[in-house]
Amino acid sequence: MSSKTESSDLPNGIHNPCEPINSKLFPGEDPVRHDVSGSVMDGLILDVKNPSYTVYKIRWFTLGLFVLYSASNSLQWTQYTIISDIIVRYYGVSSNVVSWTSMVYMLTYVPLIFPGSWLLDKTGLRTTTIIGSFGTCAGAWLKVFSVPPDMFWLGFAGQTVVAVAQVFILNVPPRLAAVWFGADQVSSACSIGVFGNQLGVALGFLLPPMLVRSTGTPEEIGADLQIMFYLVAGATSVLFVFIVLFFKSAPPTPPSAAADLGSSLDSNFLQSIKKLLTNRNYILLLISYGLNVGVFYAISTLLNELVLTYYPGANEDAGRIGLVIVVAGMVGSVVCGLVLDKTHRFKETTLAVYAASVLGMLVFTFTLDCGYIAVVYFSSIVLGFFMAGYLPVGFEFASEVTYPEPEGTTSGILNACVQVFGIVLTLLFEWMLGAAGDRWANLCLCGLLALGTAVTAAIRSDLRRQAAQNKA
Repeated sequence: MSSKTESSDLPNGIHNPCEPINSKLFPGEDPVRHDVSGSVMDGLILDVKNPSYTVYKIRWFTLGLFVLYSASNSLQWTQYTIISDIIVRYYGVSSNVVSWTSMVYMLTYVPLIFPGSWLLDKTGLRTTTIIGSFGTCAGAWLKVFSVPPDMFWLGFAGQTVVAVAQVFILNVPPRLAAVWFGADQVSSACSIGVFGNQLGVALGFLLPPMLVRSTGTPEEIGADLQIMFYLVAGATSVLFVFIVLFFKSAPPTPPSAAADLGSSLDSNFLQSIKKLLTNRNYILLLISYGLNVGVFYAISTLLNELVLTYYPGANEDAGRIGLVIVVAGMVGSVVCGLVLDKTHRFKETTLAVYAASVLGMLVFTFTLDCGYIAVVYFSSIVLGFFMAGYLPVGFEFASEVTYPEPEGTTSGILNACVQVFGIVLTLLFEWMLGAAGDRWANLCLCGLLALGTAVTAAIRSDLRRQAAQNKA
Protein backbone atom coordinates (compact mmCIF):
# COMPACT_ATOMS: atom_id res chain seq x y z
CA MET A 1 0.00 0.00 0.00
CA SER A 2 1.42 3.36 -0.91
CA SER A 3 2.12 5.81 1.89
CA LYS A 4 1.29 8.74 -0.37
CA THR A 5 -2.22 9.91 -1.13
CA GLU A 6 -2.79 12.24 -4.04
CA SER A 7 -4.97 15.25 -3.28
CA SER A 8 -7.02 14.49 -6.38
CA ASP A 9 -8.13 11.22 -4.77
CA LEU A 10 -9.83 13.07 -1.95
CA PRO A 11 -13.17 14.94 -1.93
CA ASN A 12 -13.02 18.70 -2.15
CA GLY A 13 -12.24 20.39 1.12
CA ILE A 14 -10.72 17.29 2.73
CA HIS A 15 -7.16 17.60 3.92
CA ASN A 16 -4.54 15.41 2.26
CA PRO A 17 -3.09 13.33 5.12
CA CYS A 18 0.32 13.39 3.47
CA GLU A 19 0.50 17.16 3.61
CA PRO A 20 1.64 18.79 6.87
CA ILE A 21 -0.87 20.63 8.97
CA ASN A 22 -0.09 24.04 10.42
CA SER A 23 -1.53 23.80 13.88
CA LYS A 24 -2.13 26.39 16.51
CA LEU A 25 -1.33 24.92 19.90
CA PHE A 26 -3.07 25.46 23.19
CA PRO A 27 -1.09 27.84 25.46
CA GLY A 28 1.95 26.01 26.72
CA GLU A 29 1.03 22.92 24.71
CA ASP A 30 3.63 20.74 23.09
CA PRO A 31 2.38 18.71 20.14
CA VAL A 32 3.01 15.00 20.04
CA ARG A 33 3.41 13.83 16.46
CA HIS A 34 2.56 10.25 15.63
CA ASP A 35 3.50 8.06 12.72
CA VAL A 36 -0.12 7.28 12.04
CA SER A 37 -0.58 3.63 11.21
CA GLY A 38 -4.35 3.66 11.47
CA SER A 39 -7.04 6.19 12.33
CA VAL A 40 -10.44 5.69 13.88
CA MET A 41 -13.39 8.03 13.47
CA ASP A 42 -16.82 6.49 13.43
CA GLY A 43 -14.97 3.20 13.13
CA LEU A 44 -12.81 4.07 10.11
CA ILE A 45 -9.23 2.84 9.98
CA LEU A 46 -6.89 4.28 7.40
CA ASP A 47 -3.32 3.24 6.75
CA VAL A 48 -1.35 6.47 6.54
CA LYS A 49 2.35 6.41 7.27
CA ASN A 50 3.21 10.08 7.14
CA PRO A 51 3.65 11.83 10.50
CA SER A 52 1.36 14.72 9.58
CA TYR A 53 -1.19 14.64 12.39
CA THR A 54 -0.82 16.01 15.90
CA VAL A 55 -2.27 14.76 19.16
CA TYR A 56 -2.23 17.11 22.13
CA LYS A 57 -1.35 16.33 25.71
CA ILE A 58 -4.43 18.22 26.86
CA ARG A 59 -6.53 15.37 25.45
CA TRP A 60 -5.87 13.43 28.66
CA PHE A 61 -7.05 16.35 30.80
CA THR A 62 -10.18 16.63 28.66
CA LEU A 63 -10.87 12.91 28.99
CA GLY A 64 -10.19 12.98 32.73
CA LEU A 65 -12.60 15.88 33.20
CA PHE A 66 -15.27 13.98 31.30
CA VAL A 67 -14.67 10.87 33.41
CA LEU A 68 -15.27 12.83 36.63
CA TYR A 69 -18.31 14.57 35.17
CA SER A 70 -19.78 11.25 34.03
CA ALA A 71 -19.08 9.71 37.45
CA SER A 72 -20.79 12.59 39.27
CA ASN A 73 -23.97 11.82 37.35
CA SER A 74 -23.97 8.02 37.49
CA LEU A 75 -23.15 7.86 41.22
CA GLN A 76 -26.64 9.28 41.80
CA TRP A 77 -28.29 6.46 39.82
CA THR A 78 -28.37 3.99 42.74
CA GLN A 79 -28.17 6.63 45.48
CA TYR A 80 -31.61 5.67 46.77
CA THR A 81 -32.01 2.05 45.70
CA ILE A 82 -28.85 0.70 47.35
CA ILE A 83 -30.30 1.83 50.70
CA SER A 84 -33.91 1.19 49.70
CA ASP A 85 -34.88 -0.37 53.03
CA ILE A 86 -33.76 2.81 54.82
CA ILE A 87 -35.50 5.11 52.31
CA VAL A 88 -38.75 3.13 52.62
CA ARG A 89 -38.74 3.50 56.42
CA TYR A 90 -37.63 7.12 56.54
CA TYR A 91 -39.84 8.62 53.84
CA GLY A 92 -42.75 6.18 54.21
CA VAL A 93 -42.82 5.25 50.51
CA SER A 94 -43.08 1.85 48.85
CA SER A 95 -40.08 -0.10 47.58
CA ASN A 96 -41.52 0.14 44.07
CA VAL A 97 -41.39 3.95 44.25
CA VAL A 98 -37.77 3.74 45.38
CA SER A 99 -37.00 1.47 42.41
CA TRP A 100 -38.33 4.19 40.12
CA THR A 101 -35.58 6.55 41.32
CA SER A 102 -33.30 4.26 39.35
CA MET A 103 -35.64 3.51 36.46
CA VAL A 104 -36.29 7.22 35.87
CA TYR A 105 -32.76 7.30 34.44
CA MET A 106 -33.91 4.79 31.83
CA LEU A 107 -37.34 6.32 31.24
CA THR A 108 -36.17 9.87 30.52
CA TYR A 109 -33.35 8.76 28.22
CA VAL A 110 -35.54 7.13 25.58
CA PRO A 111 -37.55 10.18 24.36
CA LEU A 112 -34.70 12.65 24.87
CA ILE A 113 -31.82 10.83 23.19
CA PHE A 114 -32.84 11.92 19.70
CA PRO A 115 -32.82 15.68 20.42
CA GLY A 116 -29.72 15.08 22.57
CA SER A 117 -27.88 13.32 19.74
CA TRP A 118 -28.96 16.00 17.29
CA LEU A 119 -27.63 18.71 19.62
CA LEU A 120 -24.31 16.88 20.02
CA ASP A 121 -24.03 16.50 16.26
CA LYS A 122 -24.78 20.18 15.59
CA THR A 123 -23.11 22.02 18.48
CA GLY A 124 -20.23 19.77 19.50
CA LEU A 125 -18.93 18.41 22.78
CA ARG A 126 -18.53 21.61 24.78
CA THR A 127 -22.13 22.88 24.59
CA THR A 128 -23.73 19.53 25.43
CA THR A 129 -21.23 18.85 28.22
CA ILE A 130 -21.96 22.20 29.86
CA ILE A 131 -25.71 21.53 29.66
CA GLY A 132 -25.30 18.04 31.14
CA SER A 133 -23.01 19.24 33.91
CA PHE A 134 -25.42 22.01 34.86
CA GLY A 135 -28.33 19.55 35.02
CA THR A 136 -26.32 17.14 37.16
CA CYS A 137 -25.43 19.96 39.55
CA ALA A 138 -28.96 21.43 39.68
CA GLY A 139 -30.56 18.05 40.42
CA ALA A 140 -28.06 17.36 43.18
CA TRP A 141 -28.89 20.67 44.85
CA LEU A 142 -32.64 19.96 44.69
CA LYS A 143 -31.99 16.80 46.73
CA VAL A 144 -30.23 18.87 49.38
CA PHE A 145 -33.63 20.40 50.21
CA SER A 146 -35.49 17.07 50.11
CA VAL A 147 -34.33 15.75 53.50
CA PRO A 148 -37.55 16.33 55.52
CA PRO A 149 -39.61 13.08 55.56
CA ASP A 150 -42.48 14.74 53.67
CA MET A 151 -40.23 16.01 50.84
CA PHE A 152 -39.44 12.80 48.99
CA TRP A 153 -41.22 14.24 45.95
CA LEU A 154 -38.57 16.97 45.73
CA GLY A 155 -35.79 14.39 45.90
CA PHE A 156 -37.50 12.46 43.11
CA ALA A 157 -37.71 15.68 41.08
CA GLY A 158 -33.99 16.24 41.61
CA GLN A 159 -33.29 12.65 40.57
CA THR A 160 -35.30 13.24 37.40
CA VAL A 161 -33.27 16.36 36.53
CA VAL A 162 -30.04 14.38 36.96
CA ALA A 163 -31.51 11.59 34.83
CA VAL A 164 -32.27 14.05 32.03
CA ALA A 165 -28.68 15.30 32.20
CA GLN A 166 -27.52 11.73 31.54
CA VAL A 167 -28.69 12.19 27.93
CA PHE A 168 -25.61 14.38 27.42
CA ILE A 169 -23.21 11.77 28.83
CA LEU A 170 -23.81 8.18 27.71
CA ASN A 171 -23.29 8.73 23.98
CA VAL A 172 -20.20 10.94 24.37
CA PRO A 173 -17.27 8.46 24.89
CA PRO A 174 -16.95 7.28 21.27
CA ARG A 175 -17.31 10.86 20.00
CA LEU A 176 -14.77 12.28 22.43
CA ALA A 177 -12.29 9.50 21.69
CA ALA A 178 -12.60 9.97 17.92
CA VAL A 179 -12.27 13.76 18.06
CA TRP A 180 -9.33 13.98 20.49
CA PHE A 181 -7.29 10.76 20.19
CA GLY A 182 -5.00 9.25 17.58
CA ALA A 183 -5.52 5.96 15.81
CA ASP A 184 -3.75 3.73 18.32
CA GLN A 185 -5.68 5.06 21.33
CA VAL A 186 -9.30 5.44 20.22
CA SER A 187 -10.71 2.18 21.61
CA SER A 188 -8.77 2.62 24.85
CA ALA A 189 -9.97 6.22 25.20
CA CYS A 190 -13.56 5.10 24.59
CA SER A 191 -13.14 2.44 27.28
CA ILE A 192 -11.82 5.03 29.73
CA GLY A 193 -14.79 7.27 28.92
CA VAL A 194 -17.18 4.41 29.73
CA PHE A 195 -15.03 3.76 32.80
CA GLY A 196 -16.22 7.15 34.15
CA ASN A 197 -19.82 5.99 34.18
CA GLN A 198 -18.83 2.77 35.91
CA LEU A 199 -16.72 4.66 38.47
CA GLY A 200 -19.78 6.70 39.41
CA VAL A 201 -21.95 3.59 39.73
CA ALA A 202 -19.27 2.05 41.96
CA LEU A 203 -19.28 5.12 44.23
CA GLY A 204 -23.07 5.05 44.21
CA PHE A 205 -22.96 1.51 45.59
CA LEU A 206 -20.23 2.26 48.12
CA LEU A 207 -20.98 5.66 49.66
CA PRO A 208 -24.70 5.66 50.62
CA PRO A 209 -24.47 2.57 52.89
CA MET A 210 -21.36 4.07 54.49
CA LEU A 211 -22.83 7.55 55.00
CA VAL A 212 -26.42 6.67 56.00
CA ARG A 213 -26.77 4.44 59.06
CA SER A 214 -29.39 1.71 58.83
CA THR A 215 -30.30 1.51 62.51
CA GLY A 216 -30.39 5.18 63.50
CA THR A 217 -33.30 7.32 64.62
CA PRO A 218 -35.20 9.34 62.01
CA GLU A 219 -33.27 12.44 63.11
CA GLU A 220 -29.93 10.66 62.69
CA ILE A 221 -30.88 9.26 59.30
CA GLY A 222 -32.03 12.73 58.21
CA ALA A 223 -28.68 14.20 59.25
CA ASP A 224 -26.84 11.46 57.36
CA LEU A 225 -28.89 12.07 54.22
CA GLN A 226 -28.16 15.80 54.48
CA ILE A 227 -24.41 15.17 54.58
CA MET A 228 -24.59 12.80 51.62
CA PHE A 229 -26.60 15.21 49.50
CA TYR A 230 -24.34 18.17 50.37
CA LEU A 231 -21.21 16.20 49.43
CA VAL A 232 -22.61 15.29 46.01
CA ALA A 233 -23.94 18.80 45.35
CA GLY A 234 -20.58 20.33 46.27
CA ALA A 235 -18.62 17.97 44.04
CA THR A 236 -20.91 18.55 41.04
CA SER A 237 -20.66 22.33 41.54
CA VAL A 238 -16.86 22.24 41.40
CA LEU A 239 -16.95 20.06 38.28
CA PHE A 240 -19.42 22.41 36.60
CA VAL A 241 -17.05 25.36 37.12
CA PHE A 242 -14.07 23.39 35.77
CA ILE A 243 -16.04 22.31 32.68
CA VAL A 244 -17.15 25.86 31.90
CA LEU A 245 -13.57 27.13 32.24
CA PHE A 246 -11.53 24.35 30.64
CA PHE A 247 -13.54 21.84 28.59
CA LYS A 248 -13.08 22.25 24.81
CA SER A 249 -15.01 20.73 21.92
CA ALA A 250 -12.02 19.70 19.83
CA PRO A 251 -8.27 20.19 19.45
CA PRO A 252 -6.97 22.90 17.08
CA THR A 253 -6.23 20.29 14.42
CA PRO A 254 -7.54 16.73 13.84
CA PRO A 255 -5.52 13.97 15.53
CA SER A 256 -5.89 11.51 12.66
CA ALA A 257 -6.72 11.20 8.98
CA ALA A 258 -10.17 9.83 9.76
CA ALA A 259 -10.93 12.66 12.19
CA ASP A 260 -9.87 15.07 9.45
CA LEU A 261 -12.16 13.31 6.99
CA GLY A 262 -15.06 13.21 9.43
CA SER A 263 -14.80 16.92 10.18
CA SER A 264 -15.14 17.65 6.45
CA LEU A 265 -18.31 15.63 5.88
CA ASP A 266 -21.79 16.99 6.44
CA SER A 267 -24.20 14.69 8.25
CA ASN A 268 -27.97 14.54 7.89
CA PHE A 269 -29.40 13.50 11.25
CA LEU A 270 -32.66 11.99 9.97
CA GLN A 271 -30.87 10.28 7.10
CA SER A 272 -28.38 8.77 9.56
CA ILE A 273 -31.20 7.39 11.70
CA LYS A 274 -32.86 5.86 8.63
CA LYS A 275 -29.61 4.16 7.60
CA LEU A 276 -28.99 2.86 11.11
CA LEU A 277 -32.48 1.43 11.50
CA THR A 278 -32.18 -0.43 8.18
CA ASN A 279 -28.78 -1.89 9.04
CA ARG A 280 -29.34 -5.57 9.87
CA ASN A 281 -26.17 -5.98 11.90
CA TYR A 282 -26.89 -2.85 13.91
CA ILE A 283 -30.44 -3.98 14.71
CA LEU A 284 -29.13 -7.33 15.96
CA LEU A 285 -26.53 -5.51 18.03
CA LEU A 286 -29.25 -3.30 19.53
CA ILE A 287 -31.08 -6.42 20.74
CA SER A 288 -28.02 -8.23 22.10
CA TYR A 289 -26.55 -5.11 23.72
CA GLY A 290 -29.92 -4.20 25.23
CA LEU A 291 -30.33 -7.66 26.77
CA ASN A 292 -26.86 -7.66 28.33
CA VAL A 293 -26.90 -4.17 29.78
CA GLY A 294 -30.59 -4.43 30.68
CA VAL A 295 -29.79 -7.47 32.85
CA PHE A 296 -26.98 -5.47 34.47
CA TYR A 297 -29.40 -2.61 35.22
CA ALA A 298 -31.96 -4.99 36.75
CA ILE A 299 -29.41 -6.61 39.07
CA SER A 300 -27.94 -3.25 40.06
CA THR A 301 -31.34 -1.74 40.86
CA LEU A 302 -32.49 -4.65 43.05
CA LEU A 303 -29.13 -5.71 44.50
CA ASN A 304 -30.05 -4.50 48.00
CA GLU A 305 -33.14 -6.74 48.04
CA LEU A 306 -31.20 -9.72 46.63
CA VAL A 307 -28.44 -9.57 49.24
CA LEU A 308 -30.67 -8.82 52.24
CA THR A 309 -32.83 -11.86 51.40
CA TYR A 310 -30.03 -14.19 52.48
CA TYR A 311 -27.88 -11.90 54.61
CA PRO A 312 -30.17 -9.77 56.82
CA GLY A 313 -28.62 -6.53 58.01
CA ALA A 314 -25.83 -6.71 55.44
CA ASN A 315 -26.59 -3.25 54.03
CA GLU A 316 -22.95 -2.28 53.70
CA ASP A 317 -22.13 -5.64 52.14
CA ALA A 318 -24.82 -5.05 49.51
CA GLY A 319 -23.12 -1.78 48.63
CA ARG A 320 -19.69 -3.38 48.57
CA ILE A 321 -20.89 -6.24 46.35
CA GLY A 322 -22.24 -3.64 43.93
CA LEU A 323 -18.87 -1.91 44.14
CA VAL A 324 -17.07 -5.19 43.39
CA ILE A 325 -19.29 -5.81 40.34
CA VAL A 326 -18.59 -2.38 38.91
CA VAL A 327 -14.87 -2.24 39.72
CA ALA A 328 -14.41 -5.65 38.10
CA GLY A 329 -16.32 -4.23 35.13
CA MET A 330 -13.94 -1.26 34.99
CA VAL A 331 -11.00 -3.64 34.74
CA GLY A 332 -12.87 -5.64 32.11
CA SER A 333 -13.61 -2.44 30.13
CA VAL A 334 -9.97 -1.40 30.04
CA VAL A 335 -8.78 -4.91 29.16
CA CYS A 336 -11.33 -5.22 26.36
CA GLY A 337 -10.43 -1.77 25.03
CA LEU A 338 -6.75 -2.75 24.87
CA VAL A 339 -7.63 -6.03 23.15
CA LEU A 340 -9.66 -4.19 20.51
CA ASP A 341 -6.88 -1.65 19.92
CA LYS A 342 -4.36 -4.45 19.41
CA THR A 343 -6.39 -7.00 17.45
CA HIS A 344 -9.40 -5.23 15.89
CA ARG A 345 -11.27 -8.54 16.27
CA PHE A 346 -14.62 -7.01 17.16
CA LYS A 347 -17.00 -9.90 16.45
CA GLU A 348 -14.83 -12.47 18.22
CA THR A 349 -14.25 -10.26 21.27
CA THR A 350 -17.92 -9.33 21.56
CA LEU A 351 -19.06 -12.94 21.33
CA ALA A 352 -16.46 -14.20 23.83
CA VAL A 353 -17.30 -11.53 26.41
CA TYR A 354 -21.04 -12.14 25.98
CA ALA A 355 -20.74 -15.91 26.44
CA ALA A 356 -18.59 -15.35 29.53
CA SER A 357 -21.34 -13.06 30.92
CA VAL A 358 -23.76 -16.02 30.80
CA LEU A 359 -21.33 -18.14 32.79
CA GLY A 360 -20.77 -15.31 35.27
CA MET A 361 -24.53 -14.95 35.80
CA LEU A 362 -24.90 -18.69 36.38
CA VAL A 363 -22.12 -18.65 38.99
CA PHE A 364 -23.75 -15.67 40.73
CA THR A 365 -27.16 -17.38 40.69
CA PHE A 366 -26.02 -20.62 42.32
CA THR A 367 -23.73 -19.05 44.93
CA LEU A 368 -26.03 -16.29 46.19
CA ASP A 369 -27.68 -18.55 48.80
CA CYS A 370 -24.55 -20.50 49.82
CA GLY A 371 -24.45 -18.83 53.25
CA TYR A 372 -20.92 -17.47 52.82
CA ILE A 373 -20.98 -13.86 51.73
CA ALA A 374 -17.30 -14.04 50.76
CA VAL A 375 -18.29 -16.47 48.00
CA VAL A 376 -20.88 -13.95 46.77
CA TYR A 377 -18.11 -11.35 46.56
CA PHE A 378 -16.06 -13.71 44.42
CA SER A 379 -18.93 -14.58 42.06
CA SER A 380 -19.65 -10.85 41.74
CA ILE A 381 -16.11 -10.30 40.45
CA VAL A 382 -16.64 -12.87 37.70
CA LEU A 383 -20.06 -11.43 36.82
CA GLY A 384 -18.88 -7.82 36.78
CA PHE A 385 -15.70 -8.37 34.80
CA PHE A 386 -17.56 -9.67 31.78
CA MET A 387 -21.03 -8.13 32.03
CA ALA A 388 -19.94 -4.56 32.81
CA GLY A 389 -16.78 -5.02 30.76
CA TYR A 390 -18.98 -5.60 27.72
CA LEU A 391 -20.10 -1.93 27.62
CA PRO A 392 -17.22 -0.43 25.58
CA VAL A 393 -17.01 -3.54 23.40
CA GLY A 394 -20.58 -2.97 22.25
CA PHE A 395 -19.87 0.70 21.57
CA GLU A 396 -16.86 -0.09 19.41
CA PHE A 397 -18.56 -2.93 17.53
CA ALA A 398 -21.45 -0.56 16.77
CA SER A 399 -19.00 1.97 15.32
CA GLU A 400 -17.50 -0.80 13.20
CA VAL A 401 -20.75 -1.96 11.58
CA THR A 402 -22.31 1.50 11.12
CA TYR A 403 -19.47 3.52 9.55
CA PRO A 404 -19.68 6.31 8.42
CA GLU A 405 -22.67 7.39 10.53
CA PRO A 406 -21.95 9.86 13.40
CA GLU A 407 -20.81 8.04 16.53
CA GLY A 408 -23.02 10.23 18.73
CA THR A 409 -26.14 9.07 16.90
CA THR A 410 -25.00 5.44 16.78
CA SER A 411 -24.26 5.24 20.50
CA GLY A 412 -27.31 7.35 21.36
CA ILE A 413 -29.75 4.91 19.76
CA LEU A 414 -27.80 2.02 21.29
CA ASN A 415 -28.24 3.51 24.76
CA ALA A 416 -31.90 4.32 24.13
CA CYS A 417 -32.50 0.65 23.38
CA VAL A 418 -30.65 -0.23 26.58
CA GLN A 419 -32.95 1.99 28.65
CA VAL A 420 -36.05 0.29 27.24
CA PHE A 421 -34.63 -3.14 28.00
CA GLY A 422 -33.52 -1.88 31.42
CA ILE A 423 -37.02 -0.75 32.41
CA VAL A 424 -38.71 -3.92 31.15
CA LEU A 425 -36.17 -6.30 32.69
CA THR A 426 -36.08 -4.45 36.02
CA LEU A 427 -39.87 -4.60 36.32
CA LEU A 428 -39.84 -8.27 35.23
CA PHE A 429 -37.07 -9.12 37.68
CA GLU A 430 -38.84 -7.33 40.54
CA TRP A 431 -42.09 -9.18 39.79
CA MET A 432 -40.37 -12.57 39.57
CA LEU A 433 -38.52 -11.99 42.85
CA GLY A 434 -41.87 -11.67 44.56
CA ALA A 435 -43.73 -14.33 42.60
CA ALA A 436 -41.15 -17.08 42.13
CA GLY A 437 -38.13 -16.22 44.28
CA ASP A 438 -34.61 -15.13 43.42
CA ARG A 439 -33.42 -18.47 41.99
CA TRP A 440 -35.98 -18.56 39.18
CA ALA A 441 -35.70 -14.81 38.64
CA ASN A 442 -31.94 -15.10 38.20
CA LEU A 443 -32.29 -18.13 35.92
CA CYS A 444 -34.66 -16.12 33.76
CA LEU A 445 -31.93 -13.48 33.38
CA CYS A 446 -29.44 -16.25 32.51
CA GLY A 447 -31.78 -17.40 29.75
CA LEU A 448 -32.02 -13.88 28.36
CA LEU A 449 -28.24 -13.58 28.32
CA ALA A 450 -28.01 -16.91 26.47
CA LEU A 451 -30.48 -15.53 23.93
CA GLY A 452 -28.32 -12.43 23.58
CA THR A 453 -25.29 -14.62 22.91
CA ALA A 454 -27.14 -16.35 20.08
CA VAL A 455 -28.18 -13.01 18.61
CA THR A 456 -24.57 -11.81 18.79
CA ALA A 457 -23.43 -14.92 16.93
CA ALA A 458 -25.89 -14.03 14.15
CA ILE A 459 -24.24 -10.65 13.54
CA ARG A 460 -22.16 -10.75 10.39
CA SER A 461 -18.59 -9.57 10.71
CA ASP A 462 -19.15 -6.59 8.41
CA LEU A 463 -16.03 -4.70 9.45
CA ARG A 464 -16.48 -1.55 7.43
CA ARG A 465 -13.56 0.32 8.87
CA GLN A 466 -11.31 -2.64 8.10
CA ALA A 467 -12.62 -2.56 4.53
CA ALA A 468 -11.85 1.15 4.37
CA GLN A 469 -8.30 0.41 5.50
CA ASN A 470 -7.80 -2.10 2.71
CA LYS A 471 -8.98 0.42 0.13
CA ALA A 472 -6.82 3.28 1.43
